[in-house]
Amino acid sequence: MEYELLGWPPDGPKLRLDHERFSYAGKFVMTNTGKAVARAPDGRIVAAVAFNEDRTDAATLWLRYVTVDRELRGEGIGPRLCGLVRDRAVERDYNRLRIAVNNPFAYEALYRTGFSYTGETTGIAELILEYQTPTDEPTADDTEWDDRERYQAGFEAYRDRDLSEEEDAFLESRRDSGPPALELHEE
Repeated sequence: MEYELLGWPPDGPKLRLDHERFSYAGKFVMTNTGKAVARAPDGRIVAAVAFNEDRTDAATLWLRYVTVDRELRGEGIGPRLCGLVRDRAVERDYNRLRIAVNNPFAYEALYRTGFSYTGETTGIAELILEYQTPTDEPTADDTEWDDRERYQAGFEAYRDRDLSEEEDAFLESRRDSGPPALELHEE
């Protein structure tokens, strides 16, 4: 698999993704977001992420949409692609990255890339996760919860929702566990 950052906002490229294979396919034709992709050995795109700066804080980058080919979900491609964007954003001096996730699978995947639950929600019941650069000083919120409590708080928010059997089983498998190990991006 090859991971590639294609461009930064506001001059990101347009991507035309097959709406039958990718969620949020229509969001990738916008040029005001940066884009990164994962490509299969044959060169076809199998995952993409779109991102842009926060409107009120130029030091914060939001990962807006992450999508993986439906046939390849669960293979770790999305977290590795988000890891690439995370690493490049840190190199560009962004102090924090944020993403809003709407399902427990995405929540877990982003935890593996160093994001953690903020306790905030946005949009249609999306949980906000944040990655702060290692040089950031801890905030009052950081000291209120230990890692396990913070991780489980997000899962509790999902447990209160009407979920699929697969999502319910996934949540049950994570009950009382701590956050997953961090997976570093390797080029």
